[in-house]
Amino acid sequence: ISSMVNGLAGPLHGLANQEVLRWLQDLMEKMDGKDLDEEELKKFVWDTLNSGQVIPGYGHAVLRKTDPRYTIQREFCLKYMPDDPLFKLVNKLFKVVPPILQEQGKAKNPWPNLDAQTGVIHWHYGVTQYDFYTVLFAIGRSLGIAANLVWDRALGYPLERPKSITTAMLEEMAQKAKKE
Repeated sequence: ISSMVNGLAGPLHGLANQEVLRWLQDLMEKMDGKDLDEEELKKFVWDTLNSGQVIPGYGHAVLRKTDPRYTIQREFCLKYMPDDPLFKLVNKLFKVVPPILQEQGKAKNPWPNLDAQTGVIHWHYGVTQYDFYTVLFAIGRSLGIAANLVWDRALGYPLERPKSITTAMLEEMAQKAKKE
């Protein structure tokens, strides 16, 4: 688990939500407290892209649609923190960024991923030290790892490989064991 946490400490994984939050905070600082309209946001997004940077929190290596984890978090934010200034900005960007990335044509996936707002949620609830963000992500992952280890031991497997066993296979084994 320690190796996993350290492996996540790069810009493509664990630091992604931090980079999104920094980018959003920079944007808010440049706004100087002003609430930007969509046209001003579009200009900022294009300026970011034209400077050779990416829009952090958008795109995914595998998904070709909005990350469902983003959607779930967005619903949470709309319910519990709709007036948070950073979330309001994320919400506006959700409307502005995908069409721009589609127009630009470089992104395989112009939709937001999980990192587009996780840092905003952490910040809203008082977790303002970026170093903890990867740890919080890893805690959730470690629960899944622990569950897999329990199954490995229960089934007598020395090591589980991705795609080596499915939930359907486990259910089938359990049904056979019931009959015996």
